[in-house]
Amino acid sequence: MEEFEESASAGKTKSIYISTVISIALVLMMTGLLGLLLVHAKNLSNYVKENIVLNIIVNESASEGDVLALQKKLDTNEKVLRTQYISKELAAINLQKDLGEDFVKFLGYNPLLSSIDVYLKAEYANNPSIDTFIKQMSENKLVKEVVYQPSLIDMVNKNIRIIGIIILGFAAILLIIAIALINNTIRLAIYSQRFLIKSMQMVGATRGFIRRPFLGYGLLHGLLGALISILLLLAILYFGQQQIPELVILRNYFEFAVIFLGVIALGIVIAGFSTFFAVSKYLRLRSNDLYR
Repeated sequence: MEEFEESASAGKTKSIYISTVISIALVLMMTGLLGLLLVHAKNLSNYVKENIVLNIIVNESASEGDVLALQKKLDTNEKVLRTQYISKELAAINLQKDLGEDFVKFLGYNPLLSSIDVYLKAEYANNPSIDTFIKQMSENKLVKEVVYQPSLIDMVNKNIRIIGIIILGFAAILLIIAIALINNTIRLAIYSQRFLIKSMQMVGATRGFIRRPFLGYGLLHGLLGALISILLLLAILYFGQQQIPELVILRNYFEFAVIFLGVIALGIVIAGFSTFFAVSKYLRLRSNDLYR
């Protein structure tokens, strides 16, 4: 009979531990998923900003060597991500494709000028930085004008800022919910062990001695839950990239690693603190209060 009771008690404890780990894993998965969403949103905003083009139109009198020298100088500018030289001939070919007819043959000459397409780094893709850059370029005698769309840049930056604030707000709310859910899950698990805690205390065990195994299990559950959530997140990433291959351009393994380490740290820290305070609560209670 005693062996049956011990077996039933051990099975119940094991079931509680498993449900605790699964609950922690699911909550951490949702938190990590929002973290990945933040990373992808940031990378997408950088991708959009870094593909905004400034067209530097050069004077007709400028030789190709001078234009290439200007391009080389632009490549060394701290604001510039990359450049592309568009010759008169290439510009004509591109325009012919867009128009669907040979306008050069119709006009009898090529009216287009050579240009350099400049793509700025994401942190400089805003109107104040671009205005400063254009002012510097206008001082160069080779440059006739710099063409870009300030309204487009304003719209991009405004929308990215609004979306970023909304996602950060959701992240903060979800983090609070995650902490509360994991804390409640662990408190319920410790609640089922309250009589064992009080029994150990009544036979003379110190508080540190009683807390130690519970803290060990709590930290282990937090770690296991985090590892399971990471596996689920990797599966979601793989599935997402299979469905949307373009997500590859937003992939950043370093940032993914930071998110996964953050999930592990979050799981261990929340589980550890929740276990510590839950056990401490039942150590302070009197025996009669355990039945409430």
